Amino acid sequence: MTDVARTLKTTQIQPTSKEEEKNEHDFHTRAFHGIHPHDKDAKVTIEGLEGSQSIYKAAKSFPDLGLSPGVLKGVYAMNFNHPSKIQAEALPLILSPNRPNLIGQAHHGSGKTAAFALGMIQHCNPNHHYPQSLAVVPTRELARQVSDVIKSLSKFCSLYVFLAIPGCANCRNGITEQIVVGTPGKLVSKFRFKEMDGNKIRLFVADEADVMITRSGLGENTLKIKRWLSPECQILLFSATFPDRVSQFASIVAPKAIKITIAREKLSLDVISQFYMDCKKKDRRFECLTSLYAICNYGQSIIFVHTIQTGKLLAKRMRSEGYHVSLLHGKGMQPKERDRVMDDFREGRSTVLISTNVLSRGVDVLTVNVIINYDIPLNRQNKPDPETYIHRIGRSGRFGRRGVAINFVYDRYSKEDLRFIARYYNKDIKCLPDDMEKVEEIISRCLGLSQ
Repeated sequence: MTDVARTLKTTQIQPTSKEEEKNEHDFHTRAFHGIHPHDKDAKVTIEGLEGSQSIYKAAKSFPDLGLSPGVLKGVYAMNFNHPSKIQAEALPLILSPNRPNLIGQAHHGSGKTAAFALGMIQHCNPNHHYPQSLAVVPTRELARQVSDVIKSLSKFCSLYVFLAIPGCANCRNGITEQIVVGTPGKLVSKFRFKEMDGNKIRLFVADEADVMITRSGLGENTLKIKRWLSPECQILLFSATFPDRVSQFASIVAPKAIKITIAREKLSLDVISQFYMDCKKKDRRFECLTSLYAICNYGQSIIFVHTIQTGKLLAKRMRSEGYHVSLLHGKGMQPKERDRVMDDFREGRSTVLISTNVLSRGVDVLTVNVIINYDIPLNRQNKPDPETYIHRIGRSGRFGRRGVAINFVYDRYSKEDLRFIARYYNKDIKCLPDDMEKVEEIISRCLGLSQ
C-alpha cells in the first residue's frame, strides 16, 4: 500500500472570491448556531390545537417566549439569535400555562434539542434540589450530547444536570440535580431504587421518540418510566422521523398531544450527494473501501456496518493495512471506552469511525462529510430500512454543509434493498464509475474541494 493510501487527509475549502468568503463566513455562523440554513423554507403543520390553544402565536424572537434572564443569557452566549421553526412553534406551547403534551417532528439540524432543552430549563426552580425535568434518549452518546447542550444553555441559571448512563454514580440519598438526562435502562433503575420522585417531575422528554417507542426494551422501559410520573407531567416526544405505525403507541405515551410537523424531511437528502458503488462481490467491499480512502480527500467519515462482528473484522483489517480507525458499538463495549472513542472522534484525534447503528441517531459531529454504508441498513425483519438510512446519512451534511453518502452493493439482494430505499424517498442514487480518478473528481466536486 502507498503512503497516500495510509494517510486519511483533511482538506480545507479555500474561498476564491470575496463573495465566496462571505458565504463561507455566513455558513460557519449558521453552523455554529446549529440551525440548517434552509430552515426558514420549512412548512409547518400543527394538529390538535383546541380552545384557547388555537389562538397561540409562534415566537418571532427569544424574548417573545418569556424566558428568564438567565436562560436568555445562555441562549445568546451560544450565539442563537433567532428561534428556528421548531423552536418558534413548539416553545410557546411547551411554556404555556396549560402545558399540553406535544409531538415534534422536525428535520435534522432544525434545533430540536435546544427546543426541548429550553423547555426543561425554564420549567425548573433552582431553589428546589430534586429532579424536575427528565429526558430519555436511546444511547449514551446522545445522552452526553444532550446533557452538554442543556449545561451550556443553563449555565447562568444555577441549575445542574445529572447524566444517568451506565457507569454513572449511584445516589443513595437521591439525585439533587434539577435536570436528568439518561438512557432508558439506567433511568428505570434510578426510579426503582427511589433516587428520583416521579411525582415531582414537571416535564418528561423522549428524544428520538420513534426509536424509544418501538424498539424492543427501549419502548418497554420508556413506558415504565412514564408510569412513575405524575398524571400532570407534561410529555414531549421529538424525532426527525415519525412513521405512521408508531402513532398509536405515541398517543399512549403522550395522550391528547398537539403534533407539530416541520415538513422538510428531504433536507438531508437535498444537501447530501448519494451514490452507490458496485463491488461485484461481497468480499470485494474492503478493496473498494481502501481504494476510496486512497484517492479521496476527506474530512471525517463514518463507516456504518450492520453487525458488531462485521465492525470488529473491518477495524482489524483496516488497522493491519495501516489505517488509523476507531470502532464504536453498543453491546459488550465498556462505557469508558465508548466515551473515549467518541471524544477522540469529536475532537479530531480520529478521522474515521466504524460504527453500528448506535451512532445513527442524533449525534452531531460538524466535520463529518462522508458516510459509507458498508452494509445497506436493514430492520429486524431483514428488510431495507429507509428510516435508519436517512438517520445514517444525516450524520453528514450537518446544518447545510455538503455531504456525500456512498452505499456498497454487491449482489441482486443488496441492489434491490438500495432500490427500495431510493424509491421510498423518490431519490436517484447514482452509480459511481469503476475509474477511481473519476470517482475522486466526482466526490471532490460534491464536497466543494475541487480547485
